Amino acid sequence: MTSSSKKIGKLLLPVFLLISFIAQAQLVKPPKWTFTLEPAALQVGEKATVVMEAEIPMGWYVYSNDFDKDLGPLLTEFVPAESGDFAVASKLKAINPKKKFDEVWEGDVTYFMGKGRFEQPITIQTTSGIIKGSLEYQMCSDLTGQCINYEQDIEIKFTAKEGAPKPQSTIEEVAPAISEELEVISEDSSSTDSPFVLEVAETETTSEPQDFTPEGESESVWGFMVLAFLAGLAALVTPCVFPMIPMTVSFFTGRTKKRSEGIRQAFIYGVSIIGIYTIAGTAVAAIQGPEFANWLATHWIPNVFFFGIFIVFALAFLGMFELTLPSSFVNKIDAKAEKGGLGGVFFMAFTLVLVSFSCTGPIVGSILISSAGGELVKPIMGMFSFGLAFAIPFTLFAIFPEWMQRLPKSGGWLNTVKVVLGFLELALAFKFLSIADLVYHWGILDRDIFLAIWIVIFSALGLYLLGKIRLPHDSKLEHIGVPRLLLALLTFTFVVHMIPGLWGAPLKILSGYLPPITTQQFKLEEGITSEESVITSDEVIKYADRLKIPHGIPGYFDYEQALAAAKREGKPLLIDFTGHGCVNCRKMEENVWVDPQVLKRLKEDFVMVALYIDERLELPESEWYTSSYDGKLKKTLGKQNADFQITRFNNNAQPYYVILDHNERLVAKPRGYNTDIAAFIEFLDGAKKEFEKSIK
Repeated sequence: MTSSSKKIGKLLLPVFLLISFIAQAQLVKPPKWTFTLEPAALQVGEKATVVMEAEIPMGWYVYSNDFDKDLGPLLTEFVPAESGDFAVASKLKAINPKKKFDEVWEGDVTYFMGKGRFEQPITIQTTSGIIKGSLEYQMCSDLTGQCINYEQDIEIKFTAKEGAPKPQSTIEEVAPAISEELEVISEDSSSTDSPFVLEVAETETTSEPQDFTPEGESESVWGFMVLAFLAGLAALVTPCVFPMIPMTVSFFTGRTKKRSEGIRQAFIYGVSIIGIYTIAGTAVAAIQGPEFANWLATHWIPNVFFFGIFIVFALAFLGMFELTLPSSFVNKIDAKAEKGGLGGVFFMAFTLVLVSFSCTGPIVGSILISSAGGELVKPIMGMFSFGLAFAIPFTLFAIFPEWMQRLPKSGGWLNTVKVVLGFLELALAFKFLSIADLVYHWGILDRDIFLAIWIVIFSALGLYLLGKIRLPHDSKLEHIGVPRLLLALLTFTFVVHMIPGLWGAPLKILSGYLPPITTQQFKLEEGITSEESVITSDEVIKYADRLKIPHGIPGYFDYEQALAAAKREGKPLLIDFTGHGCVNCRKMEENVWVDPQVLKRLKEDFVMVALYIDERLELPESEWYTSSYDGKLKKTLGKQNADFQITRFNNNAQPYYVILDHNERLVAKPRGYNTDIAAFIEFLDGAKKEFEKSIK
C-alpha cells in the first residue's frame, strides 16, 4: 500500500506542478484602453482634450472621480509627467457615469460598466512633443467582491501649428490642485472634429495586487481545459478523495443483476459528478468565493461531519450494519426513477463531491479564479474538465463490481476486500478530525496520539489478514493464500515503519496525512528535527503561544513584526502562506525543508513569517477591517492573512512562498507546491542574490 502510493506520487508529480501553475495563472484581465486626442488640428497655445475610453470586462466596473474621495473607493486620477510639451488645463472629467448608493461605503458613488469615458483638458505648448502621464483607477466586481488597482501608462505623440501661446500654469502648480480635486481653470468647449486615433503601447502595470502571471500564459480555452483535466486526475490521490473509491465499490456491488443496467447506472453516476461540479461548484465560487471554500476545508462543523461519515462507512464495511436508505425515501425515489435506484445513484455522487471538497476545494478555487475577470465560458469549461477527470475513475469503479460478481468463487474474497477497505476508512477518518483539532487548538489529536491510533488500526488489519480476527460476515478460514499473506506482511511493515514516529521520526511519506511535527509531545532528546523555532533576542513574538514553525526555524507570525525584524537584521523577508489543514504544506516541511542545505538557508539567510490562512484566533476589535476584496469584515487572524494574500498577490493557494526586500518588493517569482529540493534551493539563492543587489 505504501510503496504503491509512493509510485503513484512520483508518476503524478508533473500533474501537481501543473496545479501550481493553475493556482497562479488565472488572473483578472484589465480593461482595454483607447486614447485619442481632440481636435485633430492642434495649435500651440490652444486647448485640446485627451479622450480615454475603456472596454471593461463583463461583471466588473471602474469607479469614476466625481464623488467624495474620503468615502473609500479609489477615484480615477490622471497623473501628468513633468513636460514642457503640454500643461494640464483642468481636472479629469468623467462623461456620463452611472450613480448608485453603495451600502458597503455608505454613500453615493459613480462608476462605469461595459464602457467608460474620461476627458482630460490640456494646453498644447510646443509644435511637436509627447503627452505623457498615467491613469490610476480601481476596478471592482460585486459578483466576486474583488477590487484591483491599476496604473495605465499613457504616451501620445502630437504635432501642432504655431500660434499665439497663452500664459499657462506649470505642471508643478496644477498637479497638486488636481490631486485635491480643485478646478483651476474653467473648461472651454472644444471642437468636435473627428478624433485623431493614436496607437498606445500597452505598458500596463498593476499597483496592488501585483501581477505574478507565469510567462507564456495561454489564453486558449482548450489549453485551460487540459490543465483543469490534469488537476482533476491529481485530486484523486488527495487524502479525502482516495478513500471514496471503496465507498463507490461497496455502493454499486450487487445493486443490479444485469451488466447493461450496471453500466447505465455507472454512467449516470459519472454524469452526476460532472454536473454537480460544473453547476454547483461554479455557483458556490460566484456567490461565496475562496472564503467559503476555506470555511468548508477548515471549519470544525464540516470536518467533524466528514469524520462521522467515514466512521459510519467504516463500521458498515466491517459488518456492524448494512447501509441502506430509509424505505419510505427509497420508494419515493423509485417511483420517480425509470427503473429505480437512480435517485440513490445521484445521492452517492453528491456525497462524493461533498466529502471530497475539503481536499479539492483549493484546486477548484484555483480553476474558478478565472471567473474574476468576468469570463463565463472559461470557468464553466474548466469545471467541466475537472469533473470529467474526477468522474472517469469513479465511473469505472462503479462498473467494476458488476465484473467482480461474474468471477468464480468471489463471495468470500469480496467480503474480505470490503473489511480491508473498512479498516482504511477508519484510519483515514481521523484526518478530518485532525484538521479541526489543529485549526481550533483542541489538543486531542497530537502527532504521537494520531500515530498510536493508526498503529493500532493497521496492526488489527494485519491480524485480520492473517486470520487471527473474524468479523460477522466472514466465513471460516482454514488457510490463507499467498497474496493475502503478502498483504499482511506489507501491512506489518507499514506498522513497524510508523513506530519510530512515536518518538519524533519524520516519516516523510506520511507527512501529508499526519499532524505537523510541532505537535509531537513525546520525543527523544537527540536526532529530532522538530524543535520549536527560537528567536535569540528578547523580542516577544506575537501569536507564538499557539503557532509554531517546524525544524527549529526562527520566525514570526505577524507580517509587520517580521518586516521590521528583516530590516533590523538586514535579511530578505520570506512569507510562508500556510494552513493548519494544508496537506501540501506539511509535505513541503517534511520533504523539502528538512534537507540540510534548505534548512541552513531558512535559518540563516532569511527572516521567515508563517501566515496561517485558517487560524481562527479573533483579534481585538481595534484591528478589524473591511476588505476591499469582498467587502466583508475581517475579524480573525486567518481571514486577515488570507485577505492579504489575495489582495496583495492575487493568489489563494497554499503553500505559497513569497520573498520581499525591505521596500516590500519581490526579489523572486513566488513559488507554490513543488517538492524539487534543488529547485527550492535555487529559488532561495536567487532571491538572496537579488536582495543583496537591491541594498547596494
